[in-house]
Amino acid sequence: MKKIVFALLTASLIAGCAKSPTGRTQLKLFSSNQMDAMGVQAFDGMKQEQKIANKPVQNAYVQCVAKHVAAQVSQSVFAGEWEVVVFDDEQVNAFALPGGKIGVYTGLLNVAKNQDQLAAVIGHEVGHVIAEHGNERMSIATAQTLTLQVVDAALKTNDVAHNQEIMAGLGLGAQIGVQLPFSRTHESEADIIGLELMAKAGFNPQQAVDLWHNMDAASGGQRPMEWLSTHPAPASRIEKLQEHMPVALSLRSSNRPRCE
Repeated sequence: MKKIVFALLTASLIAGCAKSPTGRTQLKLFSSNQMDAMGVQAFDGMKQEQKIANKPVQNAYVQCVAKHVAAQVSQSVFAGEWEVVVFDDEQVNAFALPGGKIGVYTGLLNVAKNQDQLAAVIGHEVGHVIAEHGNERMSIATAQTLTLQVVDAALKTNDVAHNQEIMAGLGLGAQIGVQLPFSRTHESEADIIGLELMAKAGFNPQQAVDLWHNMDAASGGQRPMEWLSTHPAPASRIEKLQEHMPVALSLRSSNRPRCE
């Protein structure tokens, strides 16, 4: 059983081993074309299912910030024109998808108080796309599912007692031991990439710290312990952002956008 699992995982690693923009080793089993197609399909579905905001000034503001940030993205990531849509929803959120798609919810504009803070959020979300975190998450999930299926088959073949309990434990172990730490790593990595993107676009990267103070206040402190959360605690994020701030400031463009 161990040999089979090892062989499958080794094959996956050889097939999909890559490096993130920060030099971290990644497992990516899907092609960029596949991810772009999934991103476009998901975005089209969201536009059909969710209400799109229709306030011209608000839309122009978000479009302006997003376009300045997206302009800093390498053509190797996405060579076309980014599509930006504002969704009329009070959730404090935004997202970016492979295939050049950016979505911003109107609720975010109540927490991101200015163009720099909005740029920090959009830069963060675009950072996920640049680092191909979606590909990595799907690849990890695929590898885990394959491994658990092999283990389950081996346990049944050898008539191991408490098979269901063991499999449930393995699933929980995978979630806490692999999925959650990787999610927190992805968030931290996207923070750094986003900080550099917004600086290159001419926004003030120091406002990213203020943004996360606002985010923390908006959450009302209702967050799980960090080791059981897919996101780093706000204090951890702020610390990492401040550590990287000198680099971001050195990259800041003198051409400040005027979106507000």
